[in-house]
Amino acid sequence: MIDIFDIGKIVNTHGVKGEVKIKPFTDDPQRYTKLKWVYVDFNGNLAKMHLESVKFFKGMVIVKFKEITDLNAAEALKGAVLKIDRENAVKLPKDAFFICDLIGCEVFEESGYPLGKLTDILKTGSNDVFVVKGENNREVLVPALKSVVKEISLENNKMVVQLPEGLIDDEV
Repeated sequence: MIDIFDIGKIVNTHGVKGEVKIKPFTDDPQRYTKLKWVYVDFNGNLAKMHLESVKFFKGMVIVKFKEITDLNAAEALKGAVLKIDRENAVKLPKDAFFICDLIGCEVFEESGYPLGKLTDILKTGSNDVFVVKGENNREVLVPALKSVVKEISLENNKMVVQLPEGLIDDEV
């Protein structure tokens, strides 16, 4: 399991006092208001920075770091990725998982037939969809529904699903 999560990317500056505009990588951008600090990863160098203020504007998060006091210093952070450790990450409800923990899981049908490896998760309006790559790079799109996903074991890096009839075209 990954112990440090990417939670956003600095895409621009905001104003002249050192604020930065962040594209959040979270379902709940309000979580930024609960953070005291983050790691800022710029070209592989991690720096711990403390959040002084957080506000929201047009789907972006505007952050003022205590360590950044002017526009020039903020400009140097463009492109940096914000990270947080697992200990300070959002606490998930029961039967919820971090995407990074699911990516790479081996996916099997209930019968034991291997479908492949979970390579991506697509966000749709109603439910997420797991992208599973199998033999010959064949993709299977599995709805992330409790009626379909029967078991997830992060310890065993395994997922068991019951595919709806007709989801896989067996004809070649």
